[in-house]
Amino acid sequence: MAQTHGDRLSAIDASFLAQERANSHMHVGAVLIFDGPSPDYDQFLTHIRSRLHLVPRYRQKLAFPPLETGRPVWVDDPTFNLSYHVRHTALPHPGSEEQLRALAARIHSQRLDRAKPLWETWLVQGLEGGRFALISKSHHALVDGISGVDMMTVLFDPSPETLRPQHPGEPWVARPEPSPVALAARGVRGLARLPFDLAGRALSASAHPGRALDDAREALEGIGEVAWAALNPAPSTPLNVPIGPHRRLAFVRNELADFKLVKNTFGGTVNDVMLTVVAGGLRRWLRSRGVRTEGLELRALVPVSIRAKDEHHQLGNRIVAMRAPLPVYVEDPVARLRVVRAAMEGLKESKQAVGAETITALEALAPPTILAQASRLQFSTRLFNLLVTNVPGPQLPLYVLGRELRDLFPIAFLPENQSLAVAIISYNGGIDFGLLGDYDAMPDIAEFAEALDVSLTELVDAARAEAAPKRRRANVKAIS
Repeated sequence: MAQTHGDRLSAIDASFLAQERANSHMHVGAVLIFDGPSPDYDQFLTHIRSRLHLVPRYRQKLAFPPLETGRPVWVDDPTFNLSYHVRHTALPHPGSEEQLRALAARIHSQRLDRAKPLWETWLVQGLEGGRFALISKSHHALVDGISGVDMMTVLFDPSPETLRPQHPGEPWVARPEPSPVALAARGVRGLARLPFDLAGRALSASAHPGRALDDAREALEGIGEVAWAALNPAPSTPLNVPIGPHRRLAFVRNELADFKLVKNTFGGTVNDVMLTVVAGGLRRWLRSRGVRTEGLELRALVPVSIRAKDEHHQLGNRIVAMRAPLPVYVEDPVARLRVVRAAMEGLKESKQAVGAETITALEALAPPTILAQASRLQFSTRLFNLLVTNVPGPQLPLYVLGRELRDLFPIAFLPENQSLAVAIISYNGGIDFGLLGDYDAMPDIAEFAEALDVSLTELVDAARAEAAPKRRRANVKAIS
């Protein structure tokens, strides 16, 4: 992975810094639950230290050019201390998962210190059933969902035996921090290069005028679709209220086979089924709050990776945001899936993702002050009701120091005026939902978790009922 001292943040990464507020923290993470006794803290530190050379960014902090003359850069932290970033704690008896969720919620209620590398990992002992947990937390400017999954290759092994050799560990020496003058000069040079970057793009376009015209037309159509979406704000719901800094967490365990059964029976994709389950859960939860759902369609912000295959082992964000409808007005679960499927097919055929990527590319040419304003416009919380993110994870068991990972519950973030975020990941035949809620606005987050279970059960029951006559007909043919 190419992560060097002095790398400048991309426009998308810098936008996550610009969007962070006192009550809206832009870090993401996970709660990971393992079988077996917890490793010793010093043993765990040694394990991380032996792999840290694979992710140099984790020893780097942000350096900010003065007077916003350029985007921040990653520089080596001369005071890096691994024991600051890797914390150690234990749950009181009985060590329930409810206690683990409360601990993880408190950890995710605190912003990361921008004067240090932007990550933490907590080793949590004392989980009931002879288990232990890890709680991870990284700023979104550091890592997005897709590369976050790849990051598991740093700490994890595909076997109970440690297959990757331990790094002998040459003493790490931080490179000197650039002075404010050097940072400012580099930022000014970057601004001075903007006309040449634009000229280079113009020369490239002149060399391939037909392709450039098609690309420009597609980009303009995409920007138009993004602008049109901005003119249609999301409906007001109990989800969209001012939030505080404190959080609640809820977990939902599911089987990937159930989602595939529904997909194979009624068509669409696993992601379509996930969005349908979320829509059904929201419908039930809203009605429990006395909200009428007739004619109500919520809107989810769904991050979509545009990372190329050869970029999957790089940190940083390569994502655009699409706004997917959640038809909570549809009562029948199968009909709801059909609506979601048709809407997602329409989004794929639209130019919304192209427009968002074009805006991001233009942001890369903008000075930091303009970048901050542009990122807030593109990420306006008026345009969606909640964040729903789905990350495909590895479909094989993973291990840390010989202990098997059983559950991986992802944790997203809450933008301003968003009291709920749904993060989903598939791992080793399961699908885990991590629900993050504002502490005051979502006291009933456990009820929403139950509503998601009911929503999936309805779809699975319908799929099994649909498949039963087909199985009977197949058996009759086989007998005859």
